[in-house]
Amino acid sequence: MTDSSPTTAAVRAPRSRSRRTDQTPTAAPLPADLDALLRRMRFPYLRAAAPDVLATARAQRWDPAEVLRVLLTEEVLGRDTAGRRTRRKAANFPTGKTFASWRPDDSGIPAATQHGLTTLEWISRAENLAIAGPSGTGKSHFVEALAHTAIDHDMRVAWFTLETLTSTVGRAKADGSVARTVARICRADLIIVDDIGMLPAGADAAEAFYRVVDAAYERRSIAVTSNIHPSGFDTIMPKTIATATVDRLLHHAHVITTKGDSHRLQQALAGHGVQALTS
Repeated sequence: MTDSSPTTAAVRAPRSRSRRTDQTPTAAPLPADLDALLRRMRFPYLRAAAPDVLATARAQRWDPAEVLRVLLTEEVLGRDTAGRRTRRKAANFPTGKTFASWRPDDSGIPAATQHGLTTLEWISRAENLAIAGPSGTGKSHFVEALAHTAIDHDMRVAWFTLETLTSTVGRAKADGSVARTVARICRADLIIVDDIGMLPAGADAAEAFYRVVDAAYERRSIAVTSNIHPSGFDTIMPKTIATATVDRLLHHAHVITTKGDSHRLQQALAGHGVQALTS
């Protein structure tokens, strides 16, 4: 007896319409009433896949349950992809750097530490991450790559520099919505504050940073990058509030120190990243 259930390739067929062979059945458009129902139910990905799936199902005599499974799988995959795209846009990443362009052997972060952090288990435990070291040693790249991986695992991410965080909280002060704004930021599973210490931080920056760290404490994960160790934050912001912030930030934290010369400077000295001038 021949098995007529769809294979993995058949399940994915609706996403490869341009590669239809002569043996692939012609997909008839959906009946108008069914199309209207799917629009009303807001199943756009199922509706788009349905003509090809139904044509294949008729030709291969799929079990009705398999047809339903394939169609619902298309809808779930489509929604997941759209959701990740939305979360990536909302995160407001600065450059879009991922692990695809990361060179682990060139990093000063130990390989075992890199592997442990990429599992994202620390985020599920609401632990923090602090990476300190000279400019150009890959701190922001690594953290952004972790953030993209978190989104791929359906987590929410919020990305700030200390300056943009200060501006966000400062605008909320104007209309008395600081508590709501901080609560909205803390809906993210991972909150990133990048490049702390590049510029002096005044009282407003210190307050904004403290509010988020305090609200996220033992509830959400915060990752910070800085050219100075967190223990030295009191050199760039008021000592009292810096001490309270660092106390909460480092209580459940992975602290990493990077070393070495700037990767950007090394590439510049080697002539990488520019095209030769011609006369």
